[in-house]
Amino acid sequence: MVRNREIFRHSGTERTSHRLNGRVEQLRALNEVLSTSDGQLSIGQSAAARVWPTGFDPLDAYLNGGLRSGELTLVGGPQGLGKTTWVLQLIRNVVAAGDAALYFSYEHDAPLILERVLAAEAGLQQGVEALPIKRIREAMEAGDGRTGPLEDRLSGTNGGQEAVRAVQEWGERLFVHRSSGTTTSIEVIREAVDTVRAISGNSPLVVVDYLQKVAMPGGPDFEDERVTSTVEALKDLSLDADVPVVAIVAADREGIASGRRLRTHHLRGSSALAYEADVVLLFNDKYDVVARHHLIYDVSNAERFRNFAIMSIEKNRNGLDRIDLEFRKRFEQGRFEPEGRVVSEQLVDERVYVE
Repeated sequence: MVRNREIFRHSGTERTSHRLNGRVEQLRALNEVLSTSDGQLSIGQSAAARVWPTGFDPLDAYLNGGLRSGELTLVGGPQGLGKTTWVLQLIRNVVAAGDAALYFSYEHDAPLILERVLAAEAGLQQGVEALPIKRIREAMEAGDGRTGPLEDRLSGTNGGQEAVRAVQEWGERLFVHRSSGTTTSIEVIREAVDTVRAISGNSPLVVVDYLQKVAMPGGPDFEDERVTSTVEALKDLSLDADVPVVAIVAADREGIASGRRLRTHHLRGSSALAYEADVVLLFNDKYDVVARHHLIYDVSNAERFRNFAIMSIEKNRNGLDRIDLEFRKRFEQGRFEPEGRVVSEQLVDERVYVE
């Protein structure tokens, strides 16, 4: 049902806009789009979608620069494999580069997020010798036997004080929304995006952790229908607000079984997930999905493979898909090594064990 309808006149061209189910829709003649694009290009501005680099190489190369405004990216994987770790590092990379980010956290409080971001920052600055999350948590809980603010408590650690100073520098561009599965709906998300844009003056990267938790008051009773409505609404949000939206998606029981490679059809919900998304990134543990002969003929590979997560680009509207990349885990520091590589070993969909 059309709730509101307005007629605009711009450069002699009539344009009709209406709001349908909360989404603004516009009818535009293509020559008007061309005229607007020429105007932007004439003053040195881009006429294409804006790109937010993820800071992970070679992922950005395969995404043709990074995440784009108006696009929805889904991130899936088994529990404990680093989905939240990855999106927090993504957010850190975006705000450290000068942009804004808005993180909707349905499972973690802001102080816990601060701990993880600080640890990742220290690790990215100082490498594997930087202090771990555990040491930062001790300081945050005032259980380290020291006094004073966090920067003083982390004096003498490798990278602790530097991480605090970095967050002080770019933290004003990182907004954390402690979200609720009963109250934080799509409308709340929309309002928060507008608020962050007004405060920061920038369009933020939007991260939802995670999609199945988004509240839908009065919505359908069945999960598949709720997921369909939610993913469609998040895609609409990315278009209407002209921002990239990244949403973590839970996997079903079949997809998280040991020795099985998670695929898009294992994401919990409906086929609308794959249809609506512009990019789908799936995590798997390398040890679980590498072909068995790599383990039989060199048993030392087993422990080495456990140190890597594989990120598969399952869908990519801006480049190649079915690309498997691997990144070294540094979970004790709440991060991945940002420099990855294409997987050289053979991977399988399911591990077949032979007696």
